[in-house]
Amino acid sequence: MKIFRSLAELPPDFGPSAVTIGNFDGVHFGHRQILRRVTAVAAEHGWKPSVLTFDPHPTRVVAPNRTPPLLTSPQRRAALMEEEGIAQVLILPFTPELALLTPEEFVRRLLVDAVGARAVLVGDNFRFGHKAAGNVRVLAELGVKLGFTTEVVPAISCRGRVVSSSGIRELIRAGSVSLAARFLQHAYGVEGEVVSGRGVGSKQTVPTLNLATAAEVIPASGVYVTRTRDLDNAREWRSITNVGYRPTFGASDQLTIETFLLDPLEGDTPARIRVEFLRRVRAERKFDTPEHLRAQILKDVHAAQNYFRRAKAWTGRECISC
Repeated sequence: MKIFRSLAELPPDFGPSAVTIGNFDGVHFGHRQILRRVTAVAAEHGWKPSVLTFDPHPTRVVAPNRTPPLLTSPQRRAALMEEEGIAQVLILPFTPELALLTPEEFVRRLLVDAVGARAVLVGDNFRFGHKAAGNVRVLAELGVKLGFTTEVVPAISCRGRVVSSSGIRELIRAGSVSLAARFLQHAYGVEGEVVSGRGVGSKQTVPTLNLATAAEVIPASGVYVTRTRDLDNAREWRSITNVGYRPTFGASDQLTIETFLLDPLEGDTPARIRVEFLRRVRAERKFDTPEHLRAQILKDVHAAQNYFRRAKAWTGRECISC
């Protein structure tokens, strides 16, 4: 995949393209349906499957008080888009000047002149231009005028709910990570650096990897079955993770994300990891002694091992939800 971060970086041969536009936070099931259609249309006509997205989120510029916490970084979004066959992504800085473009200016400058759009595919709630004045009807009219086709991909429902980034955020914050994974079609993860903890776990319970993350959406406090990936190489481990405030070792206002690996580490401790949340095991609670906590952790480990064993037996994969 090729990633561009400004109009100035675009090569002359970026187009002709089949392109979709949006924020695509989480790159969920609904987004993936659009991306798959982009890839199919591009393949049919010999165009390049492309995405135009923005950083920062447009609301940070036009309505900062309404900016949602994001599920994914632009880099992570691009990686997930690549899974659906997208070949090139323009991550365009969203500026006050861009926010002032009329719908026609937006389409002419970005879709026609910049990315050479021959087909534009969007969701049915797509809005664009100054004060979100443009909608799918306006986009289709401009397409006829400026020489591209417009296709509207309908929203996707799962378990009776329309799949949306906002709904997925609510599920994750409530601890419903397995249902969130169904809506995303991949396990939700947070990533960052492995940092030193207080040293209590290795002495009194079990040794863990402590994650420092800038993620904006964190699962509810509790214990989760997880998969941990080394961001610097291909290593990965089955794991179990506690998100919370370590009440057994005294009150704390600092949230910690501590992961115990179920598989051998084999090699150096990773410097950067992504922890992917598969299923919630239990809520976090305070134990009378570290020994009682250690006994519970061993039960949690057993529950996680059973999860992976069942998942592999039922689906051939080590994740039931995704």
